[in-house]
Amino acid sequence: MALKILVTAKRVEDPESKIRVKPDGSGIVTDGVNYKLNPFDEIAIEEALRLKEAHGGEVVVVSIGGDKSQTEIRAALAMGADRGILLRHEGPLDPVVVSALLAKLVEQEKPDLVLLGKQSIDDDQNQAGQYLAARLGQAQGTFASKHESLESEAEQKRQPGLKLAADGQRLTVVREVDGGVETLDLALPAVVTVDLRLNKPRFASLPGIMKAKKKELKDVPAASLGVDLTPRVLVRRLAEPPKRQGGLKVADVEELYKKLHEGAKVL
Repeated sequence: MALKILVTAKRVEDPESKIRVKPDGSGIVTDGVNYKLNPFDEIAIEEALRLKEAHGGEVVVVSIGGDKSQTEIRAALAMGADRGILLRHEGPLDPVVVSALLAKLVEQEKPDLVLLGKQSIDDDQNQAGQYLAARLGQAQGTFASKHESLESEAEQKRQPGLKLAADGQRLTVVREVDGGVETLDLALPAVVTVDLRLNKPRFASLPGIMKAKKKELKDVPAASLGVDLTPRVLVRRLAEPPKRQGGLKVADVEELYKKLHEGAKVL
């Protein structure tokens, strides 16, 4: 059975960039900061492509943001996605609003499966997928991972970690939990958020990059979807963590104990 998959592609700050907080604490200094596709979303895109290659169908990539978010959509199209949708919105967002926008888009596109990264590395909230599943009333599998130690690396290559049943109506998801792993059997349509160990994303090929320029990228004003875009969570102030202090050298165990007991007060 061919699958129609909707997958997210969020634009986030590159963790390799130097992040500085504005003096008034209202946000970060964006000058000189590089941006990239959220790594967890990149894994979700790779999994969508593997499912398409195994079963056929269509992969639709969506991002929420301004003009620059088209870069992340084009990156996904270069990897092999079929078309993209930009929900244009310049203001702040939180997972509640994001899930409401995605729910409206799901109503229009009617995908069999929605894939998201388990979290974005800028705010690390890990909530959008769960909110979306609740809004849609669909089954959900969070932190999807892959644990197939008996298979060789060659056999695992480009094979989806999410297993579609023969009738195309159910999906098996192996997810990470505190005590190890848990296997879920989900009825489609469903919402799945992916974790780091699900796959290793491919690099876009030169032909893929050239083809991406001609693929459809639809621009939809977020305000046109009838969603209240007011964030439910307001960040009032950001602050940098305290700078680490230099270490100390001690002469013997007795001095170490004294420093820990009297200075650090941990003993």
